[in-house]
Amino acid sequence: MKKRFKLVFNSNKCKGCELCVNACPKNVLTLDANVNEKGYHPACAANPGDCVGCTSCALMCPDCCISIYELEEGEN
Repeated sequence: MKKRFKLVFNSNKCKGCELCVNACPKNVLTLDANVNEKGYHPACAANPGDCVGCTSCALMCPDCCISIYELEEGEN
């Protein structure tokens, strides 16, 4: 069975630098059309089902805004 992952973003901390978007090898991330409380377009998962859990986005984020969790079978 294919492993599944949950991406969690601290959207209010994100400054929309796009480093995570560029680091993702599966094009999972994009910038949200909405702005956060600081006025930036934060990162979000456009295609979360395509995430392979490589953590490249989280490692690249200078503000530590991204956490990735492996989901157990049946977990959402």
